[in-house]
Amino acid sequence: MLLEMAAEGDPDRVVLGSHDGGITAADLLERSRRAAIYFEKSGAEVVGYFGLNEDTLPVALFGAALAGIPFAPLNYRAPDEQLRGILGRVAGGLLIADDQEVARLGAIGATNVVTKDQFAAAIAEPVTGEHPFVDPEEIAVLLFTSGTTSEPKAAILRHRHLVSYIISSVEFLGCEPTEAQLICVPSYHIAGIAAVLSSLYAGRRIMYLPAFEATAWVQLAAAEHITHAMVVPTMLGRILGAIEETGTDLPSLRHLSYGGGRMPLELVERTLTDMPHIDLVNAYGLTETSSTIAMLTPDEHREAFASADPAIRARLGSVGRPLPSLEVEVRDIDEATLPPGEKGEIWVRGEQVAGEYVGNNVLTDDGWFRTRDAGWFDVHGFLYVDGRLDDVIVRGAENISPGEIEEVLMAHTAVAEAAVIGIPDAEWGEAVAAVVVLHPGGDASEADLQVWVKERLRSTKMPGVVAFRDELPYSPTGKLLRRVLRDELSDGSGSSASA
Repeated sequence: MLLEMAAEGDPDRVVLGSHDGGITAADLLERSRRAAIYFEKSGAEVVGYFGLNEDTLPVALFGAALAGIPFAPLNYRAPDEQLRGILGRVAGGLLIADDQEVARLGAIGATNVVTKDQFAAAIAEPVTGEHPFVDPEEIAVLLFTSGTTSEPKAAILRHRHLVSYIISSVEFLGCEPTEAQLICVPSYHIAGIAAVLSSLYAGRRIMYLPAFEATAWVQLAAAEHITHAMVVPTMLGRILGAIEETGTDLPSLRHLSYGGGRMPLELVERTLTDMPHIDLVNAYGLTETSSTIAMLTPDEHREAFASADPAIRARLGSVGRPLPSLEVEVRDIDEATLPPGEKGEIWVRGEQVAGEYVGNNVLTDDGWFRTRDAGWFDVHGFLYVDGRLDDVIVRGAENISPGEIEEVLMAHTAVAEAAVIGIPDAEWGEAVAAVVVLHPGGDASEADLQVWVKERLRSTKMPGVVAFRDELPYSPTGKLLRRVLRDELSDGSGSSASA
């Protein structure tokens, strides 16, 4: 429906690819219709996508939707053992893959694999045929969660969830034809799917960067006059560095959203200082909620950045306020709603909220989804996310938020990045440990940082161990892999010497 609306509303608008010779909305609809017929004739029960970002993806996505078949973008970075299990859960599917991935897929048991070139050839000629009526309750997309702490779960997003999110948050054809969105997040991340749907519905041209590399991002943004982009925290710092190193000017870029992980406050402030003309947006959401549920707007960024009031300035560390179409609450362990200022678990309810995995619907009877994220509201309705509940450190009877300690550590002039975790402790159950990356030339010892935290927070929150690393481990979608650090430090390999 979203594609058909765009094609009927402005059929000649370029919506995909380069500003010179890209694919129009009418062309995308026609290609997607051909893909739908191809999928139907193949007998596939699901359409998988395995590879880098490029223009094949939206054709496959909308083709699967027209055919009434779930679309499942898979993590091509997953190890073989994990990938073998995922392939077993999309058995009966047709898998569209990069050429260089075909041999790997075959070796781990994948069948019915076609390359992107073979797929393009199969839908090159006009075809005729009727498409089935697609019930809004049917599955539109299957997204496998990152699996950083357990076996990936297959999250279900039905047509009504995705359409509800887009229609409630995006103005139909509200963009000028000159606007363009650069997508560099992987297709298997909800942000990659949401960016396609929202850009198309808004009339914004989509430009793909196959895989993120900062200099390539900057060069493509300049060459294609990119106006909008979404990045995860690990990308933004590298982009700012590439802009400074290359001296590239990005006069067209005016809207930059970020999400997918905790953004260091220093990086937000640096962006607002270095690129004051850009509208900065913090978007907080989950796969199970069809993307964004809360947003810190450009005006809210600027107001907080300019304010001398500590309470207002602190909003730069928030994820903004919930979308008007959603209900968001913070609840305690007994599921009672907490007042502003008290920390608990974030719950959400609304039409876009799926809260469902294959074989397991986790919504409550009245439609609420528990995010498993810890957080709190301030008195003005700004939401602060302290990370996953699983990441909360339980020291004795005290719950300690890693995010609070990380913010204090990163306020130290020598610290570029910090990750705080709990490690086993015979006396207290868990002890606080910190893994730190210093700025080039930065000088701080374990004792220095312990004193720094102790002076700003109470002694129970002071890290008993501070380990130094050249870099922190992140997933391709920007999530800090705390499990990796926890394993390193728990087995005694976490030295305070630089590794």
